[in-house]
Amino acid sequence: MLTATVLGSGMAFLDSTVVTVALPAVQEDLDTGLSGLQWIVNGYMVTLSALILLSGSLSDRFGRVRLFMAGVAVFALASALCTFAPTLEWLIAGRVVQGVGGALLTPGSLAILQAGFREQDRARAIGAWSGLTGVASAVGPFVGGWLVQIGDWRLIFLINLPLAAAVLAIAWFKVPESRDTRAPRKLDYPGALLGVVALGGITYALIQWGAVGGTPAVWTGVVVGVLSLGAFLAVEARTANPMLPLGIFSSTSFSVTNAATVLIYGSLGPLLFLLVIHLQEVGGYSPVAAGAASLPITLLMLALSARSGKLAARIGPRPQLVAGPLLLTAGFVLLSRLGQDAPYLTGVLPGILLVALGLSTTVAPLTATVLASASERHAGLASGVNNTFARAAQLIGVAAVPVLAGIGGSGSQGSGSGAASAEIAQGFGPAMLILAGLCVLASLCALALPRGRMPEAAEAAERGAMAEEASAVAPRADDQPLRFCGVAGPPLRSCPGSTAGEISDGRGPGAPSS
Repeated sequence: MLTATVLGSGMAFLDSTVVTVALPAVQEDLDTGLSGLQWIVNGYMVTLSALILLSGSLSDRFGRVRLFMAGVAVFALASALCTFAPTLEWLIAGRVVQGVGGALLTPGSLAILQAGFREQDRARAIGAWSGLTGVASAVGPFVGGWLVQIGDWRLIFLINLPLAAAVLAIAWFKVPESRDTRAPRKLDYPGALLGVVALGGITYALIQWGAVGGTPAVWTGVVVGVLSLGAFLAVEARTANPMLPLGIFSSTSFSVTNAATVLIYGSLGPLLFLLVIHLQEVGGYSPVAAGAASLPITLLMLALSARSGKLAARIGPRPQLVAGPLLLTAGFVLLSRLGQDAPYLTGVLPGILLVALGLSTTVAPLTATVLASASERHAGLASGVNNTFARAAQLIGVAAVPVLAGIGGSGSQGSGSGAASAEIAQGFGPAMLILAGLCVLASLCALALPRGRMPEAAEAAERGAMAEEASAVAPRADDQPLRFCGVAGPPLRSCPGSTAGEISDGRGPGAPSS
């Protein structure tokens, strides 16, 4: 069970990091501009962001292992489509379908572990899952850069196929099925569809505005996106089983911390997108070196997040949620000065280290405060909402920031790679300053939180900080540690919307009967 869930989630985490490293190679091979590269990243994020909240309800209703296997199969088929994509349009279509698979398999792996392991072993299993999938995120840049250098960018998608085959074989023969017989029969499919259309329409408008300006198609995207967003909110307010209950935002702390999440991750997404392209196109870095440039962010988050959670438990989350975004701001300001021939140790690394320290300071108390601001019965949903907001913010950030910084979406298409490099070199500094401004706003948001310790947040942060030590101690029924989910999003507490792991009459409701 642990092997299947680690390989499945690790495949998705690995893919999210290796794709960014390969973007310059894709640009050259398919003769696309920056707008095409934005769609390669955002095609995945559109469906992932919109469907991740529905995943838990689907797994409870139809079977957690079944949905997990469906997600792995969809991800594998989409990877095959990306591998053999003859044009940019086919590659983007494959990425959109990959997002559907990722939305099913990543939260579903948590649901399988929570339902399948007995209570006293669950924390150890989750700890192993967290650590090993974190390793997948860390090695992704090396793997992606190496595959691009020795062969072809298509290999980054091809490696998913044997991994998916192994996961499906293990899950079919060795992982017991579980479901919740009390799960609602009617799920929020209209909300999920409207979410995809809203995010897709807004993203299309932002990316194409940078590429071709305010054409009728762009304005149509704006109208469709905004109307779909309004319809989504109306559906969520009226449906019996919404995937996003709007009442959860009645808490000021919950709304404030989610606003800070949007600003922080809305700056992280464009950084990871633009930095790799800048280092390769402008700085002349190899794919391996460019991919490894951001590795300190993952390593420091793995090393320091637990300690950050413990500190927040002692002093309260507010000081860290004010200071952390300011560290991010300083890092972005340093990176804005990145020149054409900047060496890594003195030019790139100082800014990356500040960004890493800022995220390590912020993420654990941010997630703990989100959890503490919602009722206990909505704790899993709260972390799912926070994760969804983070990914949607990255989606919008990758689409909007290049436009605001004056990096045209047409890029090298029809103008040569030299023109594209010059445009990226000119716009990279302003883009980093825009991201610095977003982080200043995130710090100001944190000032709205109460001073001193928030008892519930302190307890949640302590649970997250102690996750790595929980393997030696039998957890209480309500001890649900925060789980590492890669740099791309905040930790998930549980599979959003799923009852897996809840205690009822001494047993999890979806636990296997044997």
